[in-house]
Amino acid sequence: MTTQRTRLALSLTAVSALLCAFFASTVPAGTRAQDGAEPIELKIATVAPEGTPWEKQLRTLKRHIETESAGRIKVRLFMGGSLGGEKALVRRTASGSIQCFAGSTAALGSIVEAMNVIEAPYLFDSAEEADRVLDGPARPLVETALRGGGFRFALWAENGFRSWFTRSRPISRPSDLSGLRMRSQEAAVHLATYRAFGATPVPIDVTNVLTSLQTDVVDGFDNTPLFAFATSWYQAVSHLTLSEHSYQPGIMVYSASWLDGLPADLQTMLTSLPASLTAEGRSSVRRMDPVLISNLERAGITVRRLSASERAAFAAVGRPVQDAAAAEAGAAGRSLLSALRGD
Repeated sequence: MTTQRTRLALSLTAVSALLCAFFASTVPAGTRAQDGAEPIELKIATVAPEGTPWEKQLRTLKRHIETESAGRIKVRLFMGGSLGGEKALVRRTASGSIQCFAGSTAALGSIVEAMNVIEAPYLFDSAEEADRVLDGPARPLVETALRGGGFRFALWAENGFRSWFTRSRPISRPSDLSGLRMRSQEAAVHLATYRAFGATPVPIDVTNVLTSLQTDVVDGFDNTPLFAFATSWYQAVSHLTLSEHSYQPGIMVYSASWLDGLPADLQTMLTSLPASLTAEGRSSVRRMDPVLISNLERAGITVRRLSASERAAFAAVGRPVQDAAAAEAGAAGRSLLSALRGD
């Protein structure tokens, strides 16, 4: 198994390098304003690693903004948590020291509580259902909630359905999580989800997860196959249960204080980004999942696919977290949950 994992790591490293080379792009001509003034700096910060579809989407966005602004805006990308973990990035974006955050909706929940509701367990049965709701009835509610926290909505991205990865034992039924120390995203809804299943959540930022797995600080984590690969977390586990318990959209938001200080035409351009950026970002992430799951199986990781009845048992335990998250966020949270459920 060790040899298999070594071969897979080398193979996936090569894939990552190819992705980097394929997605890397030159900065478009004209990065200075046409009138000779210094361009406006737009820092976009994320914990998403380089060499991934997330970097591709952000580089496409960078080209779009610099071209459409005729060089009046200069975009700088900060990947892989180089400016801090998600909670820190959210705070810095709200204060205006970073102009844009690209990451998870639950991270924004540290300031805008209603955003926690989106990642509550078992809200969506498919990615198509999530797209329809987030692009439709939920979006205006999200935009309003974000404004109240000092943010402006830019676009949706994609992480995907999160599942459980464990070191010592597979997760076949809800009680299997009981007593496990699981790495949790530093977000209230993720902590609450683990507690509902009887696990002990240990909040750890993405830069320290692999070490925590390797030194037995935690027994596992939940995330998507792509994120587990991109961060190398998969190397420290033996089991994957495709619980797909939480759909995690990516999101990009601007600092409202920064955006509101821009000329009106630039504000309009930045808040009217093409829908194709979201569509392409989603598809590039989703088409990689089957390949990565197959590779993980070949590496000796046990992959368990839940039956309909098994999924129902997990959902029965997890769904009450939806109402609890909405209640914590007050009227905005309850309205958003109603839109997400299609009530």
